[in-house]
Amino acid sequence: MTAFVYILRSADETYYVGSTRKSLESRLAEHNAGTFGGWTKSRRPVELVFQEPFERVDDAIAAERQLKGWSRAKKEALMRGDWSKLRNLAASSPFDRLRMRTSAAGGVEGGAA
Repeated sequence: MTAFVYILRSADETYYVGSTRKSLESRLAEHNAGTFGGWTKSRRPVELVFQEPFERVDDAIAAERQLKGWSRAKKEALMRGDWSKLRNLAASSPFDRLRMRTSAAGGVEGGAA
């Protein structure tokens, strides 16, 4: 079964990340009809600006969770397919900088201090 992770742009120019097992067309129609209460209902109309298919529903849900934690700039780089910018933005997060420092220093030995 195919599932999708998707990003919608709302009337107020904000982004919504979701996943579905339905067709994207029917899911988009549900968002625009206000079928479900919640975030998109008060921000209609919405338009589909990114989609990625997955063979497994679990993978689409995992991608949705990951994307929901991304900054606006990272989401926009993904939508444009700007992989260089996306890598730079990922490397600029405090967690990633810490991870790069510990890797360069030979890793962290032992347990938590």
